[in-house]
Amino acid sequence: VQLQASGGGLVQLGGSLRLSCAVSGSGFSFNLLAVNTMYWYRQGSGNQRELVASITRGGDTAFADSARGRFTISRDNAKNMMYLQMNTLKPEDTDVYYCNADYILYNDDVIVGRAWGQGTLVTVSS
Repeated sequence: VQLQASGGGLVQLGGSLRLSCAVSGSGFSFNLLAVNTMYWYRQGSGNQRELVASITRGGDTAFADSARGRFTISRDNAKNMMYLQMNTLKPEDTDVYYCNADYILYNDDVIVGRAWGQGTLVTVSS
């Protein structure tokens, strides 16, 4: 199971970006995959990793104080996609954003895991 974040870029202070996270994989049927809680993290060079937001399969959300009120997290379970709408961006939001997800794969063996993906860079200019 793999994740791929996209949608980053350069934006000016106060601007908006929408990040996407796609779940992919091979060697199994997606009908056998249950993607549970999904997360957005951010981490820049020399910075501590910060949990930005999370969303359960049922749609319950949680946000870091730094993101609450400005960011919205959503997902499309049918498409195995997650999104992060970021508004009123600030220079301190500049970071590499990663998505990950808890999953259960009901294959020949039941596999419980957490998948990570490559990040997408968000740069906010002042």
